[in-house]
Amino acid sequence: QVPLVESGGDSVQIGGSLRLSCVVSESTNVGDCMGWFRQAPGKEREGVAAINKDGQTSYRDSVKGRFTISQDNGNNTLYLEMNSLKSEDTGVYYCAAGKESYWVGYCLAAHGFKSWGQGTQVTVSS
Repeated sequence: QVPLVESGGDSVQIGGSLRLSCVVSESTNVGDCMGWFRQAPGKEREGVAAINKDGQTSYRDSVKGRFTISQDNGNNTLYLEMNSLKSEDTGVYYCAAGKESYWVGYCLAAHGFKSWGQGTQVTVSS
């Protein structure tokens, strides 16, 4: 069973919105926190948003006020609501789970996550 499956990526215009979803299999150890990461061509993977078991969230500065991470424990799904999209938001978006971290801010770093999805492409253009 695939631990994490993302969906919702698409091509949108600058200023548009998208909602990404990540379905978490019941057998996946989600750890203390889950997160969304992205990777643009030729660049390293970077943390976008994270959420811990208490619902506390953390965001990279460039997406604060535009992106919202949330989780629905009832249907085992992690979401990323993205508004006012910019061209620099383009990339493959991955969800991750299974990191043990006391502080949600540390969950913006990729190391320590045990499970990763296959990624979903987001392209923002004029």
